[in-house]
Amino acid sequence: MTLTFTFDPVVDPALRDGVLELWADVTNAGGAVGFVAPVTADDIRPALIGQLTAVADGGTRLLVGHDADGRVAATAFLTHNTHRLQRHWVWAYTVMVHPGLQGRGYGRDLMAAVEAAARTLDGIDAIRLGCRGGHGLERFYEACGYKEVGRVPQAIRVAPGDDRDDITMLLPLH
Repeated sequence: MTLTFTFDPVVDPALRDGVLELWADVTNAGGAVGFVAPVTADDIRPALIGQLTAVADGGTRLLVGHDADGRVAATAFLTHNTHRLQRHWVWAYTVMVHPGLQGRGYGRDLMAAVEAAARTLDGIDAIRLGCRGGHGLERFYEACGYKEVGRVPQAIRVAPGDDRDDITMLLPLH
């Protein structure tokens, strides 16, 4: 099976609900995507609405991967910087692959699609992303060509007494 990626898809209720379901599934499987399990769709909905509002406003772009049955199986958001001295790179965030598909190369496929999408954007020289320490995510992103360029120890508190590093990764596009 392969995933079919679409950059800037039409955001309709089915897509919105698919991303919401994916986000809850990834979080509840232990994924580091802005929440800590357990969560419900209602917990995530306000964050998703905020991100989709940014998509509608044009400051954020959405990349979605669908499986062979048309279900949302992967996502990444690319956000343009508003600071005039940092408009030459984008942030990738809410990078997710459905837990049932992990370990089969779909994460690498998603990151290749993120890179391809970023290369279509005028004036973009690099992609930055942040990841939560303690999951080994930095090794995955390094395998996709990213380099660790910053780390803030214990900057992310997932629970009392459980603080994780905030790691910044960079992929130059030139």
